[in-house]
Amino acid sequence: MDRLILFRHGKAAPESASGEDFDRRLAPRGMRESAAMARHLADLGLKPNLALVSASARTRETWAAAEPAFPGAKVRIEDDLYNADSRAIRHAATRAGEGVRTVMVVGHNPGLQELAVRLLTEGHAPASLISRAQRQFPPAAAAVFLFDDGGRPAYDGLFFPERGD
Repeated sequence: MDRLILFRHGKAAPESASGEDFDRRLAPRGMRESAAMARHLADLGLKPNLALVSASARTRETWAAAEPAFPGAKVRIEDDLYNADSRAIRHAATRAGEGVRTVMVVGHNPGLQELAVRLLTEGHAPASLISRAQRQFPPAAAAVFLFDDGGRPAYDGLFFPERGD
């Protein structure tokens, strides 16, 4: 894996019909912001070859909104990404990334935010950038990292959705 894109699901409805967190769907704003973020990433040339998507309703809907911006990307729904911690997310991406240039993980906080901060720290990013990622990683945010041959990360972008409401 040469590049990792961490993509937090879009803004979700506060509750689901079943009452289960796993079944919460995206709010209309979440659909709009997820699609807009995907288009923005694609416009920058940040397109996954493989998307690992948490099995929850809101992450699957985030991918459905994003997918048109990433034609040709393969997708795998991963049960283990639902509320995974940063180590589990990194392990899943590394394992899936063998022979793949760019992996995207569509998942949840706090795991995605914690991994973004960890990779920024490992990559010796400026303290102001690390602090910004620690303070916020809102719905539909994305963090992008490059990896060298030794698996060391380098910051390649931190993107937050534009709020139109």
